[in-house]
Amino acid sequence: MKISEMMVRDVKFCAPDDSLTDAARLMWEHDFGCVPVVDKRQRVVGMLTDRDICMAAYTQGVALSAARISSAMSRQVFSCRPDDDIAAAEKLMRDKQIRRLPVLDKDGHLVGLVSLNDIVREAARERGVQAIRHVTDTEIVGTLSAISAHRTPAAAAYAA
Repeated sequence: MKISEMMVRDVKFCAPDDSLTDAARLMWEHDFGCVPVVDKRQRVVGMLTDRDICMAAYTQGVALSAARISSAMSRQVFSCRPDDDIAAAEKLMRDKQIRRLPVLDKDGHLVGLVSLNDIVREAARERGVQAIRHVTDTEIVGTLSAISAHRTPAAAAYAA
């Protein structure tokens, strides 16, 4: 199965100079936990999660309206293409411990977003029909386990 068959196409996004309040409002109003950050040419330059906003509020000690998205976003972006196979996206999510991937066209422009949630919903849909399964329960458990693994000794100690 190709990414284009399950990706979200109506992706909301922000710009690096928008405030964290703008991003939080967008996430709240549309019920998602992440927004791609794009430049003027619609190229993804970062990703911002609801957790990034919380950590920025804590570490910067300023109102969200005073903090820019560029101060909290992740600048290392991992992405996929619409014609990539879903297995390749899952592997990237496992390897990089990420839950969401922006989907970029051949020119690097944002055309969609695929998340672990999308993959899980596809697996559930496939269970209900007698068809070839593109997403197995075993793959999903492996992906979720890899994403959820502690990344740093400090995080592991905190969780204990």
